[in-house]
Amino acid sequence: MAERLGVGLVGDGELRELLGLALRRNPKRAHLLVSNVLGKHVPQRPSVVYGAGVELGRRVRALLGEDGARRAVVLGYAETATGLGHSVADGLGAAPYLHSTRRPVPGVARAGGFEEAHSHATSHLLLPEDPELLASAGPGSALVLVDDEFSTGNTVLNTIRALHERYPRDHYVIVALVDMRSPADRGRLTEFAAEIGARVDLVARNTGTVTLPDGVLEKGQALVAEREADEEGPQDGPPHPRPHTRLDLPWPAGVPDGGRHGFTGAHRALLEPALPALADHIARALGDRPRRVLVLGFEELMYAPLRLATALEERTDAEVRYSTTTRSPVLAVDDPGYAIRTRLVFPAHDDPADGPGERYAYNVAGAGFDAVVLVVDSAADTPALHAPGGLLDRLAPHTAQVLLVVIPSYVPGAIASERQEEAPMQLPEPLRGPAFSSYAPDEVGWLLQDLSDTRLEAPTEEREEAIQSGGAHYAESLPVEYQPSAEYQELFRSALTLSAARIARAVGTVTETVLAERGPRPVLVSLARAGTPVGVLMRRWARARRGLDLPHYAVSIVRGRGIDANALRWLAEHHDPADVVFVDGWTGKGAITRELTAAVAEFEKAGGVAGFDPEIAVLADPGGCVRTYGTREDFLIPSACLNSTVSGLISRTVLRADLVGPDDFHGAKFYRELAGADVSGLFLDTVAARFDEVADAVDAEVKELLAADRAPTWEGWAAVERISEEYGIHDVNLVKPGVGETTRVLLRRVPWKILARRGAGPDLDHIRLLAEQRGVPVEEVDALPYTCVGLIHPKYTRGATGADGKAVESA
Repeated sequence: MAERLGVGLVGDGELRELLGLALRRNPKRAHLLVSNVLGKHVPQRPSVVYGAGVELGRRVRALLGEDGARRAVVLGYAETATGLGHSVADGLGAAPYLHSTRRPVPGVARAGGFEEAHSHATSHLLLPEDPELLASAGPGSALVLVDDEFSTGNTVLNTIRALHERYPRDHYVIVALVDMRSPADRGRLTEFAAEIGARVDLVARNTGTVTLPDGVLEKGQALVAEREADEEGPQDGPPHPRPHTRLDLPWPAGVPDGGRHGFTGAHRALLEPALPALADHIARALGDRPRRVLVLGFEELMYAPLRLATALEERTDAEVRYSTTTRSPVLAVDDPGYAIRTRLVFPAHDDPADGPGERYAYNVAGAGFDAVVLVVDSAADTPALHAPGGLLDRLAPHTAQVLLVVIPSYVPGAIASERQEEAPMQLPEPLRGPAFSSYAPDEVGWLLQDLSDTRLEAPTEEREEAIQSGGAHYAESLPVEYQPSAEYQELFRSALTLSAARIARAVGTVTETVLAERGPRPVLVSLARAGTPVGVLMRRWARARRGLDLPHYAVSIVRGRGIDANALRWLAEHHDPADVVFVDGWTGKGAITRELTAAVAEFEKAGGVAGFDPEIAVLADPGGCVRTYGTREDFLIPSACLNSTVSGLISRTVLRADLVGPDDFHGAKFYRELAGADVSGLFLDTVAARFDEVADAVDAEVKELLAADRAPTWEGWAAVERISEEYGIHDVNLVKPGVGETTRVLLRRVPWKILARRGAGPDLDHIRLLAEQRGVPVEEVDALPYTCVGLIHPKYTRGATGADGKAVESA
């Protein structure tokens, strides 16, 4: 540009870092200012691109004040500044955002338009879903107009003039990365403000000028013709078929893919918390191989790919860069001093209204990216994209991996029913603390519905009679929450102190086994509610010992009814099913293990997504029912001693037809009123504090386990069948083996008697106390594979609480 055309860039050192020069293939303007922080022509770190826009937005917020920023509206320019404008709106905070578009949308009324005289595609349309979006919000409300550069000022001033006639207001703010107006153009802004009777401010990151010699346009056209006549290179080589991977992201329902029809604070509130999970989807699809990744957006679709790229940058060790394809024809010259080194040329693939034409991706070829994540909206996922010579085909020779990510094109609600088939029911996002449960929001997401305001509790004796008579299922009601006596609470605290290191060791062992066998980034899915504290502890171990931030959810599984199929569907929409690891506290006789296996098979048979592994990882496996465990000893896990007060104040799950519809998650209650007795955090913190001291023991144990035969023996199931017959119960569902299950019998059911292994020590102190309070005998026996077994009263009739058939008042 300098040597052949005499074009000069005048400014300080930062300006020269921000901008480069290139030659347009355009009869209206010879030069192109190529921004290094815009994310259009030059691949850049996404955090740098997003940060540049957000910082400008913060400067505008400081100019307007907090009240003015809340009432402002931001307008960005297609196509180059759509992502920049959206980032500026984010920097303002709550401001709604709209960008102009060159894609007409049938059925959406125009709210205005304008021309960009020097552009290769001149017409801009304004198509807000809300026709009042651009209307004045009252005195002092500002319209913020964002473009990548402010060169002559013609486009922006023409826009303001047209909008001022239709939506007059008294304040306009022009925002650009660089102000490159000539001295002659600078005075026009003051004159223009006086002409329309409004205040017009300018916010720019840097200023400078471009010097253009006489005849530069003609010389530029001649130079383009000369270079293109000689141009040969790999970027314009023959088609290079190579497979790519496709990923349909579970984009948040109701969130637009960009600002073409408006983007509000409510949309922003839905998108922000979803971004980490969306980035995790992309990271899993890429695998561990790529070290240098380009996230490539598509023309006006700049913001969504940018935010995916920023989230990916935060959640992966790979070097991530971001840029987008463009309509702009620019000459590529492979010279270190020139801004556009290479180009890929391909046909338009979104059926543009102005007809077919060439599109471009610059500085991608030869840039050393070993993976390219191409992000398009569904309107652009056409046969032309996949055809020989199409964009996917052109990318293939320049990278080892192409991942195509498709997000849904937003259709305004007023015309959606006319243009789209009704979408399947969207499931809600997980419930999180403190609104639901006393756990921190990042510890666990509950795939449940909140039934806290529904009366579900029934007296224990009534529930037992209904369950055993076949009149009701146990999951249709809740037992009255047991309120522990002061003596029992002290027993819990003592047990926790004594067993914390033992539990920490089991947590470490099961977590390290999962990481070794199920991959470095498993998705923990605990079976509510006994599995939830274990899942939280596993997540804490992975973060403390491995620096991993593992997703963790809790789902409902009900004996005889299966797992919550809607929860599985939600997991499949947001994660790879192969990454899901189901977590529970302990195994008894293995009923839930068998239930989960059958439920996953039924889910797939009914058309659900395949790939879930039904194996459960547990803290303790005394029944020999699973192959992934922390220990096979039957010992006291203090979280089994209590109900909701050690499980985030969440009830056992509920499945009842009048409360849980076919498209609902199973339900549960949040017992906020029990906050004073909550020891959930105490349990977690006490165990986690022992992680460091057991780390060496865990490493040695895991090494042995990974080399051992851990096949399930089902020893516990055989013992339960024997006990059921020996004691004349004839129903294995009334035999509850292990310390945890026996505790549940005493807290929730009508116990008949407790079998305790002869000589069992402090692990059974709380069992003996509860049995004494309920008048239930404890029978010591030999040859018991568990520390204890709880027997539910067979053929229950009301009043038969103890072994002698007499009711005993609960403590």
